[in-house]
Amino acid sequence: MTLLATERRYQGRIIHLDLDTVEFPDGSTGQLEMVRHPGAAAVVPMVDSPEAPDPRVLLLRQFRHAADGMIWEIPAGRLDPGETPEECARRELLEEAGMRAGQVEQLTTIFTTPGFTDERIHLFLARDLQPDQHRREPDEFIEVHVRPWSDVMRMVEQGEIRDGKTLVALLHADRFRMTRR
Repeated sequence: MTLLATERRYQGRIIHLDLDTVEFPDGSTGQLEMVRHPGAAAVVPMVDSPEAPDPRVLLLRQFRHAADGMIWEIPAGRLDPGETPEECARRELLEEAGMRAGQVEQLTTIFTTPGFTDERIHLFLARDLQPDQHRREPDEFIEVHVRPWSDVMRMVEQGEIRDGKTLVALLHADRFRMTRR
Protein backbone atom coordinates (compact mmCIF):
# COMPACT_ATOMS: atom_id res chain seq x y z
CA MET A 1 0.00 0.00 0.00
CA THR A 2 1.32 3.47 -0.90
CA LEU A 3 0.36 6.71 0.83
CA LEU A 4 -0.60 9.26 -1.83
CA ALA A 5 -1.86 12.11 0.37
CA THR A 6 -2.87 12.83 3.93
CA GLU A 7 -5.14 15.48 5.41
CA ARG A 8 -5.15 16.21 9.14
CA ARG A 9 -8.80 16.38 10.24
CA TYR A 10 -8.26 16.63 13.99
CA GLN A 11 -5.25 17.35 16.20
CA GLY A 12 -5.70 16.47 19.84
CA ARG A 13 -3.57 16.23 22.96
CA ILE A 14 -3.08 12.46 22.61
CA ILE A 15 -4.26 11.47 19.15
CA HIS A 16 -4.62 12.98 15.69
CA LEU A 17 -7.10 11.94 13.00
CA ASP A 18 -5.93 11.90 9.38
CA LEU A 19 -7.77 11.13 6.17
CA ASP A 20 -5.26 9.24 4.02
CA THR A 21 -5.55 8.64 0.30
CA VAL A 22 -3.77 5.39 -0.48
CA GLU A 23 -3.00 3.10 -3.37
CA PHE A 24 -3.91 -0.46 -2.48
CA PRO A 25 -1.86 -3.53 -3.52
CA ASP A 26 -4.16 -4.11 -6.54
CA GLY A 27 -3.54 -0.58 -7.89
CA SER A 28 -6.91 0.86 -6.87
CA THR A 29 -7.09 3.94 -4.63
CA GLY A 30 -9.21 4.80 -1.66
CA GLN A 31 -9.45 6.83 1.51
CA LEU A 32 -8.82 5.56 5.03
CA GLU A 33 -9.39 7.31 8.34
CA MET A 34 -6.29 6.85 10.48
CA VAL A 35 -5.86 7.61 14.16
CA ARG A 36 -2.23 8.64 14.72
CA HIS A 37 -0.73 7.87 18.12
CA PRO A 38 2.86 8.38 19.37
CA GLY A 39 3.07 4.83 20.73
CA ALA A 40 3.11 3.51 24.26
CA ALA A 41 4.80 1.11 26.65
CA ALA A 42 3.35 -1.28 29.23
CA VAL A 43 5.08 -3.36 31.87
CA VAL A 44 4.36 -6.57 33.82
CA PRO A 45 5.79 -5.79 37.28
CA MET A 46 7.03 -8.96 38.96
CA VAL A 47 7.21 -8.66 42.77
CA ASP A 48 8.99 -12.02 42.99
CA SER A 49 11.36 -13.77 40.62
CA PRO A 50 9.50 -15.44 37.73
CA GLU A 51 11.27 -18.65 38.81
CA ALA A 52 9.49 -18.65 42.21
CA PRO A 53 6.84 -21.38 42.70
CA ASP A 54 3.93 -18.90 42.44
CA PRO A 55 5.45 -15.45 41.93
CA ARG A 56 3.48 -12.34 42.70
CA VAL A 57 2.74 -9.60 40.20
CA LEU A 58 1.37 -6.07 40.53
CA LEU A 59 -1.90 -5.36 38.79
CA LEU A 60 -3.73 -2.07 38.60
CA ARG A 61 -7.44 -1.61 38.98
CA GLN A 62 -7.99 1.59 37.02
CA PHE A 63 -11.00 3.71 36.09
CA ARG A 64 -11.41 3.93 32.32
CA HIS A 65 -14.14 6.13 30.89
CA ALA A 66 -14.19 4.16 27.60
CA ALA A 67 -14.77 0.94 29.58
CA ASP A 68 -17.43 2.62 31.73
CA GLY A 69 -15.75 1.65 34.98
CA MET A 70 -12.80 -0.04 36.64
CA ILE A 71 -10.69 -2.57 34.74
CA TRP A 72 -7.59 -4.65 35.50
CA GLU A 73 -4.42 -3.47 33.76
CA ILE A 74 -0.66 -3.39 33.96
CA PRO A 75 1.10 -0.01 34.21
CA ALA A 76 1.20 1.68 30.81
CA GLY A 77 1.28 5.01 29.08
CA ARG A 78 2.16 6.89 25.93
CA LEU A 79 5.68 7.70 24.84
CA ASP A 80 6.85 11.24 25.45
CA PRO A 81 8.77 12.95 22.61
CA GLY A 82 12.33 11.59 22.48
CA GLU A 83 11.62 8.90 25.07
CA THR A 84 12.60 5.28 24.43
CA PRO A 85 10.01 2.55 25.05
CA GLU A 86 12.04 1.24 28.01
CA GLU A 87 12.26 4.71 29.55
CA CYS A 88 8.50 5.03 29.14
CA ALA A 89 7.88 1.64 30.78
CA ARG A 90 10.07 2.59 33.75
CA ARG A 91 8.39 6.01 34.07
CA GLU A 92 4.88 4.54 33.95
CA LEU A 93 5.78 1.88 36.54
CA LEU A 94 6.90 4.66 38.89
CA GLU A 95 4.04 7.05 38.10
CA GLU A 96 1.18 4.54 38.34
CA ALA A 97 2.41 1.85 40.75
CA GLY A 98 5.04 3.72 42.77
CA MET A 99 7.78 1.21 41.90
CA ARG A 100 11.26 1.37 40.39
CA ALA A 101 12.59 -1.63 38.49
CA GLY A 102 16.14 -2.96 38.75
CA GLN A 103 15.71 -4.92 35.52
CA VAL A 104 13.42 -4.35 32.57
CA GLU A 105 13.33 -6.67 29.56
CA GLN A 106 11.29 -6.33 26.42
CA LEU A 107 8.65 -8.98 25.75
CA THR A 108 7.26 -7.90 22.36
CA THR A 109 5.66 -5.02 20.48
CA ILE A 110 2.04 -5.12 19.34
CA PHE A 111 -0.25 -3.08 17.10
CA THR A 112 -3.38 -2.28 19.09
CA THR A 113 -5.91 -2.01 16.25
CA PRO A 114 -4.13 -1.77 12.86
CA GLY A 115 -7.40 -1.37 10.97
CA PHE A 116 -7.58 2.30 11.97
CA THR A 117 -4.60 3.32 14.12
CA ASP A 118 -0.81 3.22 13.90
CA GLU A 119 -0.49 2.83 17.69
CA ARG A 120 2.16 0.37 18.83
CA ILE A 121 2.60 -0.72 22.42
CA HIS A 122 5.97 -2.02 23.57
CA LEU A 123 5.53 -4.67 26.27
CA PHE A 124 8.07 -5.27 29.04
CA LEU A 125 8.69 -7.43 32.11
CA ALA A 126 10.10 -5.69 35.21
CA ARG A 127 12.00 -7.37 38.04
CA ASP A 128 13.78 -6.33 41.22
CA LEU A 129 11.12 -3.82 42.21
CA GLN A 130 11.80 -1.16 44.81
CA PRO A 131 8.98 0.97 46.31
CA ASP A 132 8.93 4.69 45.68
CA GLN A 133 6.29 7.43 45.62
CA HIS A 134 3.78 7.21 42.78
CA ARG A 135 3.32 10.26 40.55
CA ARG A 136 -0.15 9.82 39.11
CA GLU A 137 -1.77 12.34 36.83
CA PRO A 138 -4.92 14.11 38.12
CA ASP A 139 -7.21 12.01 35.88
CA GLU A 140 -5.73 8.66 36.99
CA PHE A 141 -7.77 6.76 39.57
CA ILE A 142 -5.78 3.63 40.37
CA GLU A 143 -5.68 0.90 43.01
CA VAL A 144 -2.50 -1.23 43.14
CA HIS A 145 -2.98 -4.92 43.91
CA VAL A 146 -0.42 -7.70 44.45
CA ARG A 147 -1.62 -11.06 43.15
CA PRO A 148 -0.06 -14.53 42.84
CA TRP A 149 0.62 -15.53 39.25
CA SER A 150 -1.80 -18.45 39.52
CA ASP A 151 -4.61 -16.03 40.49
CA VAL A 152 -3.73 -13.73 37.59
CA MET A 153 -3.87 -16.62 35.12
CA ARG A 154 -7.23 -17.65 36.60
CA MET A 155 -8.44 -14.05 36.11
CA VAL A 156 -7.34 -14.23 32.46
CA GLU A 157 -9.08 -17.57 31.95
CA GLN A 158 -12.33 -16.38 33.56
CA GLY A 159 -12.43 -13.13 31.58
CA GLU A 160 -11.85 -10.82 34.53
CA ILE A 161 -8.90 -9.22 32.71
CA ARG A 162 -10.17 -7.78 29.43
CA ASP A 163 -7.61 -5.13 28.53
CA GLY A 164 -5.82 -6.18 25.33
CA LYS A 165 -2.28 -5.01 26.13
CA THR A 166 -2.52 -6.57 29.58
CA LEU A 167 -3.71 -9.91 28.21
CA VAL A 168 -0.98 -10.06 25.57
CA ALA A 169 1.75 -9.06 28.04
CA LEU A 170 0.64 -11.53 30.71
CA LEU A 171 0.18 -14.43 28.30
CA HIS A 172 3.47 -13.67 26.53
CA ALA A 173 5.27 -13.58 29.89
CA ASP A 174 3.53 -16.81 30.96
CA ARG A 175 4.48 -18.64 27.78
CA PHE A 176 8.02 -17.35 27.23
CA ARG A 177 9.41 -15.99 30.52
CA MET A 178 7.90 -17.97 33.38
CA THR A 179 9.37 -21.26 34.56
CA ARG A 180 7.01 -24.03 33.47
CA ARG A 181 5.25 -25.50 36.45
